[in-house]
Order: sequence, then structure tokens, then C-alpha cells
Amino acid sequence: MMLLPVSCGQDVSSVERFDGSFLDAFDTVTTIIGYAESADEFSDTAEDVRSVLMEYHRLYDIYNTYEGINNLKTVNDNAGKAAVKVDERIISLLEFCKEMYYETDGKVNVCMGSVLRLWHDERTNALEYGNEGKIPKMDSLRKASLHTDIEKLIIDRENSTVYLADENMSLDVGAVAKGYATQMLRASLGENTVVSVGGNVISTGPKKDGEKWSIGIQDPFDQSASSHTVAISDEAVVSSGIYQRNYVADGKVYHHLIDPATLMPGEKYAAVTVIAHDSGICDALSTALFLMDISEGEELLGKYDAEAMWIFADGEEYFSDGYEKYVK
Repeated sequence: MMLLPVSCGQDVSSVERFDGSFLDAFDTVTTIIGYAESADEFSDTAEDVRSVLMEYHRLYDIYNTYEGINNLKTVNDNAGKAAVKVDERIISLLEFCKEMYYETDGKVNVCMGSVLRLWHDERTNALEYGNEGKIPKMDSLRKASLHTDIEKLIIDRENSTVYLADENMSLDVGAVAKGYATQMLRASLGENTVVSVGGNVISTGPKKDGEKWSIGIQDPFDQSASSHTVAISDEAVVSSGIYQRNYVADGKVYHHLIDPATLMPGEKYAAVTVIAHDSGICDALSTALFLMDISEGEELLGKYDAEAMWIFADGEEYFSDGYEKYVK
């Protein structure tokens, strides 16, 4: 997902339009475009956005610990040992994740950490050797998949605790967390603002002049280009595709979207883009649809008043019935 470039300039009102970006929250680039009476005012707004996102980043981090915070790494570290008291924002995220697990027939499973860790480790190793690596052994993947039962994710909202009832189980919320945090950010944004958190885009109304925001949809076969542009004013847009977090093994590209049924990357599509009002829903659906047949995906879209576009591995495109109304 790409925010099309804009420049600061005088709008129809007395305020000006500004854009800015930072790189730290969720280990990706966040871009914010909005309006303010001065550069200092906009800078304060951008810093508020960064502060909110960094809070979610630390809470949802599965790789690092932070002083004074029980985060998802803390939960993973205590698998099979003890329930961990956590922030309400972790409780809410994991409740949402459980909901999406059942709605997507298990295609979005945040308890796949044991499997995804094997893929993550091979991808990390590959990056040290010119992006050439190996795929995990199927025997290891199958053994890891025995520890992905979401019923063993025990959430106690009353006591604000989370417990993994399998010592070999671990959480990986990569399919949901960034979009969910982006949606939570919406409440702290003013009107007429658009924010992209590593391609998870939300807008809070149109531009000041009433025009919609233009969002470039990433071409999965050319990372320097967009396949087309959509226009939004109060929606979220999220894409998932083969161009993200991939590496090469034996001449074949392996990406990060792992199908729980096969324990291998999905092969039907090159990319899926979802448009809806809720960024968390978009993030979860973009992953689920990538791993489903189109008929299943369209049925799921109907439950959330969402629209989608699929790009097949051969470059062919398919739009849900309402998607084209967004295309410029």
C-alpha cells in the first residue's frame, strides 16, 4: 500500500496541509497527512500519533521485553507456567483475534507462533546470505502445528490475565496487530486526516476541500509501482501480498502468509486488498482471503460490509461487486 505523494500547501481554509513520517512503531514507516495552522501544531499531532503507536508496539511485541510492561513476549515466556496480568489493550486484541479465528474458519490463528517461528528463523537466516535460504522441514512444521490450539489461549477479562495452557505454544499476532492498533489510533485523530502504518491505511473524513484521498495499491510484481489507485474518505485499506517478508529457497520465493492447513505459504494469489471501515477487520480479512477460495472470501466480506480485490499469481485481477466504486 502506498500513500500517493503530497506537498504542503495552502488549502481552501486558513489551515495548511502537512505530511510527515517516522520509522520505529511496528518496525515500519508510518506516514501521516493532515491539516494544521502551523508546522509546530502538526508536529505535535504527529508526535502524539507516534506515542500512541509505540505503546501498542511495545504491548504487542513478541520479540522484546520492556521494563515495567507485561507484553505478548511475557505471555509467551510463561506458556504452560502461569497466567500473566496484562494491559486491557492486550485483552481486547486477543478477544478480537479469537473472534476472527472462528469467523475465518481458522485461517487467522494467532496461536500459530510455533509454526511461524520456524519460517521466521529461516527467513532471518536467508537475509544473512543474500536472501537465499532453506524452507523448514515438514516434519518440524507438523510437530510445531500440534501446539496451535486456540482453545488453549485462556483469556480472563475479569482478572485481566492471559494464559497459554501449552508450554510449547506461542502467540504471533502479525496478521492482526498492526491493523488493530491503527484502528485504535483512529479515535485520537482529528478529522480530514489519513495515516498509513506500514501500508495499513485509515482516513478520518475527506480532504478539507471535500475531495477523497488517493491511495495507491501496491503492484505485487513491482515494488516501485502501484497497480491502481483507490479513493477513500472515511475507510481503511489494507493489502497482503507476496512482496512482504519473503526470501528465496531453491529458486522459489517463499512469503510470510502461511496457510494453517498446509503449513506452507499460500499460492493462489499474489496480493489481496481489503477496504472497510475498520482497519483491524481489513488486516485480518486480507490475510484470510489470501488463503481462501474467492467464493469463501466473498461470503466473509459480506459479514463485514467490506470489499476486496484479488491479484492472482498470473497477474489476473478479480474485484468484489462493490470494490470498483473505489477505483479512480
